[in-house]
Amino acid sequence: MTINYPNGKKFIPSAIQPSSKKKKDFSFSNRGKTLEDELNETNEYYLQRGLAVVHKKPVPLQIVKVEYPSRSAAVIREAYFRSPSTTDYNGVWNGKYIDFEAKETENKTSFPLKNIHEHQIHHMSQVVKQNGMAFLIIRFSSLQRYFVMRFESLEFFWDRMLAGERKSITLQEIEENAFEIKSGAFPPIDYLSILQQL
Repeated sequence: MTINYPNGKKFIPSAIQPSSKKKKDFSFSNRGKTLEDELNETNEYYLQRGLAVVHKKPVPLQIVKVEYPSRSAAVIREAYFRSPSTTDYNGVWNGKYIDFEAKETENKTSFPLKNIHEHQIHHMSQVVKQNGMAFLIIRFSSLQRYFVMRFESLEFFWDRMLAGERKSITLQEIEENAFEIKSGAFPPIDYLSILQQL
């Protein structure tokens, strides 16, 4: 399947390299789950208990070419991003609009800022200006550590990168400027407990 951005350029995921497949984390605590899986389970837990209404945003795609190899099957061969996506999740908690991006890295010492896009920073900035809560959830998959970083802290590191300095946030900086989430079973990633502290 070919996917193109609104400007016509072909989408090539930077995380996918033809020669190497990314291995899922099969540690006992996660049993192969991705950050997205864990957040979806967490959000379902919150919804069922009336704690928050948070959903993953759909990717805005325009399907252009579909093939039908059989009557009961359709295969998408070409699609375009209608517009750049904003962040991964949004919803309402405790009367407050929340909006966040979720990223994971296998790096053990820092979080690369190339994982965030300029339009996402702009979007989160707009949310904060309207008194919403915008933040980043980071998973260090090899360390099994999770952090919630407020947009205001993320923006500081983003601006630092734009000024020609570090292109990543060190783990120590994250430990000092974010809140660590202890993963569990029910829910897997209780980020609401962190939002109460914010």
